[in-house]
Amino acid sequence: MVAIDGPAGSGKGTVAELVSRKLGFMNIDTGATFRCVTLAMLENNIKLEDDEKIAKLFKEIDIHFEEENEDKKVFLNNIDVTKKIRMKQVNDFVSPVATLKIVRENLLYLQRKMAEGKNVVMEGRDIGTVVFPNADVKIYLVASAEVRAKRRVKQLKTKGIECSYEEALENVRTRDKIDSTRELAPLKMPEDATYIDSSNKTIEEVVNEVLELVNQKRNKFEN
Repeated sequence: MVAIDGPAGSGKGTVAELVSRKLGFMNIDTGATFRCVTLAMLENNIKLEDDEKIAKLFKEIDIHFEEENEDKKVFLNNIDVTKKIRMKQVNDFVSPVATLKIVRENLLYLQRKMAEGKNVVMEGRDIGTVVFPNADVKIYLVASAEVRAKRRVKQLKTKGIECSYEEALENVRTRDKIDSTRELAPLKMPEDATYIDSSNKTIEEVVNEVLELVNQKRNKFEN
């Protein structure tokens, strides 16, 4: 189990995807699972305080991932929502949704079930602290807010979604505050994690650092 935690836009998703491919591990994007729940709540007009409707939603919801020509597709109830879960409405609503106890409890069960009996790279904000506190390798990946905002604009543009740098920067800072100060499973660095700042590093450099840490752990197991 390789756990990669860090704030929004630090490169967790890209690094996790590349590391998992090189290792032949399963890649589970926990952020996408939260986004799917957020999208479902928006589409069904479910309010944050409506625990009854949220509980009912989890009885009906199905989230899974598929690889298509090395592109990861996200499916919500068998509908491709890969682009939809990156829309502004979802971006603005996902952090408040992620603070809800009922959402975190249900997704915690789902995430652990997805990883059961497999070699996995999982990324998120509380993987090494809550979801898999006994992960074999823990990474805490960060980058400055300004760098993450620029990356966000570029990422959204490739998906055909327009977003200004100022808007992206505000969103990054707002999400950082919500994620790090929430009462339930706040964003924080696991005590035994390796800290990596990706602000001035290429994706390849970060990926190689993670692979080196995995190889070091494997060598310890073998010896």
